[in-house]
Amino acid sequence: MQVYFYCIAGFISIWLIFDVSDNISTFIDQHVGLRLVIRYYATQLPQVLIILLPVSLLLSLLFALGRMSRANEIVSMLTAGVSLPRVLRPLIGIGLLTVAATMALNYSLAPHAELARKMFISEVQARPGRYIQGQIFRNRTDSRTWFVQNFLPRSNTFNNVQVLQQDANDNIVTNYVATRAFYRPETKTWELENVKVVHYDHAGNILDEQIYPSLNRKRKPGIWRT
Repeated sequence: MQVYFYCIAGFISIWLIFDVSDNISTFIDQHVGLRLVIRYYATQLPQVLIILLPVSLLLSLLFALGRMSRANEIVSMLTAGVSLPRVLRPLIGIGLLTVAATMALNYSLAPHAELARKMFISEVQARPGRYIQGQIFRNRTDSRTWFVQNFLPRSNTFNNVQVLQQDANDNIVTNYVATRAFYRPETKTWELENVKVVHYDHAGNILDEQIYPSLNRKRKPGIWRT
């Protein structure tokens, strides 16, 4: 049992190290508190245990039986009249307990881990002053697709924006790439900053490229006009 718990703790530590190293930049950028991080990993632990418990059981059994075999303990027990089923009974019991724990996690807590992860991301993004990352918006009325790297909720400023203007056949005719986009609700205009404009023909070949320090575009069905 000691080796069993050591294996579980070791595998959880390895998983935490890799997962924290992948998400540490997000936690720092979003200024996520330690309590929220602990709550997040507590919700993810059940689905990880479903994978770790059988492997930990296998390694602990191999270690325990190997140590007993080297010390001739198994042979001594059998020679002393202890039956083989009696020797295997504790091992089988731990295996059944592991199966029961895995099934309980699989049908109770583990299915909610993915939902908890999405709720955690939504909660972090919804906090005041926190940027929403990686958004795509399809304006079907104007045949326009927006790609936004990040922006603040309830803000009219968008960072690293790409806008694809398409024709009636969904061919890309114009590509706008800007470091920043501002929307002016009073005039219903967009202001693009440090923008590169690329025009394409129907075959997708580049017709011309132009770079502007700033560009104003008015919202109008189908096209943008200066």
